[in-house]
Order: sequence, then structure tokens, then C-alpha cells
Amino acid sequence: MNIISLFSGAGGLDLGFIQAGFNIIWANEKAKKVKKTYEYNHPNTIFSNKDITLIPNEEIPSENIDGIIGGPPCQSWSVAGNMKGKVDKRGALIDDYLRVISHVRPKFFLFENVKGIISKTHIDDFNYLLTNLTNIGYSVSYKVLNAVDYHVPQTRERVFIVGFLSQLDIDFEFPRAKKNQISLRQALANLPPQKPFDREISTFDSNEYVTGTFSSIFMSRNRIRYAHQPSFTIQASGRQAPLHYSSPGMIKIQKDKFVFSGPIKDVRRLSVRECARIQTFPDDFQFIYSNINDAYKMIGNAVPVHLAKIIAETIKVYLY
Repeated sequence: MNIISLFSGAGGLDLGFIQAGFNIIWANEKAKKVKKTYEYNHPNTIFSNKDITLIPNEEIPSENIDGIIGGPPCQSWSVAGNMKGKVDKRGALIDDYLRVISHVRPKFFLFENVKGIISKTHIDDFNYLLTNLTNIGYSVSYKVLNAVDYHVPQTRERVFIVGFLSQLDIDFEFPRAKKNQISLRQALANLPPQKPFDREISTFDSNEYVTGTFSSIFMSRNRIRYAHQPSFTIQASGRQAPLHYSSPGMIKIQKDKFVFSGPIKDVRRLSVRECARIQTFPDDFQFIYSNINDAYKMIGNAVPVHLAKIIAETIKVYLY
């Protein structure tokens, strides 16, 4: 089944759908720093690096397209972002998502975003999206899914919307949570030794971690989970990456202030490859970057590959 991908990033969502047997024939992502990574790992997909707002309908494949997947940037809806919703130009990209769906009219679509999009602050924008999807001609289901419930080794809540053409008469149900959680020990097993990033000699092989001081924002919360636990959410920033479970614990000393329980020399953030493992990217997925934080950003912005695969497999069952 042929699908197109919007707001593709490095292609975590796309890879999950490929693993489920879908064929991604065209993908769009305007961030220039993901281009090499996406094209290297998805050589059979035509990749557009243009701003979606500048791409006319006639340039977007529309014949024999079964699905559209992707979600606009999350900063407009995230509590860690600007929370401006559709007022922000990134939030307004939901109109382009609607435009493409209306033009292509695939059998199904999948939309993903942060939980903040259904918060009280943004519920009107979310209902605007649902109403327009219905008016275009889709029966719509949505649910908050926590990746840890689907054999992804991190707690990560995101909103997923899945819609099918109304004439298909499909009453979609999201996949049920799986038994047993995957721990950090399981997820990070058999990796080579990880090393501190060195700007002068770095080979950018993904087995590197960001070094440096920890901001007051970082120290305002506990940032470490241990080997028997799943990770915290992987962030789109090396400086905000969770700590490796070998690090000393963090102790709360007052509101919004923690300290390390052991020597600072023993504290380290998760490496690029460790974050990729936690996001369930396979080890042969190559992140191509000239700045290490770009790698963390690509990984943190992605949909966990395994969760994407499980949702894709469920969608596939309804289509057959």
C-alpha cells in the first residue's frame, strides 16, 4: 500500500510503517538538517525538502495513495513550547495537513502530536481539526497513547488521530496495551562503550554523549531512571537528555531544585545511540549530522519506530 508522509523528520514514523509493509513513495520535511539522514535511510522514497505551505497540490502525489501519515511540529501545543496553538505559524500548519488530505483523499490518515494539543488551552484548535476532518469525509478516532505500553522503553504520551474514509464504514480501535514493559537495561544491552563528545576529534558515530554543565531547568526535576525502569521521554535536545542509569541519583532539596547524590564526574547524559535505542530505531539507522545536538533533535522529535509499527499493523488489518 502506498502512502505519503508529511512533517517527516528523520523518518521514525515512516520506518515503522515500512516495517509493517507499507510503501512510502513521497515524504516532505522542510528542516534542512534532516535531509541527508532521511534520504540515506529511505532510499526508495522521493524526499521533498520544501516548506509544505509553498507546495501546490499538483506537486503532491495523489493517484493510488492509500494513506497519509505525519503530524505538524509540536512546539505550538507543547507545555515546553510557546503554547500559541494555531496563532503560531507552526500551529497553523494543521490547515496544510487538512489541505493535503482533502486533495489526496487517501483511504486513511494518521496524525500525531503532543498531549498538550488536547489541553484546555488548545481544545478549540483540536476540535477545529476534528470537525474539518469529519467535514472532508472521514470517520475519526483519537486516543492518548503511552509508548511504554507498546514495548517502547520510555514513558512518552502522545495524541494519535486515525481516520478512514467514511464510505469504508470502519470503526477503528487503537491497539491494546502490551504486557510487560521494556527496561533500560534491556534496551541498552550490547552497546559498545559510549564516549564524551569531543568537538576536535569527534567522528559523529552516534556513540557520543553531550557534556557540560546542567542548567537550572534541568536541575528542577529528577532526570534519572534506573536500569530496571523505562526511560523518561527522550527530548529533542542533547542538553535536556535524561541521565544514564549509571549516574548518581538526584535528590530534591526544595521546590524545583534537585542536586546530585554523588560526584559530578560520574554524571552523564544518554548518548545519541542510547536515545535512538530508546526510541526503538534499529542500530543500522544512520544519523548524519555535523552538530551533535542535531542528532538528539532528530531522535527526540521522532515517533518511536516500534509504536509506529504496531499502529500501522492495526490500520492494515482494518484495510483488508
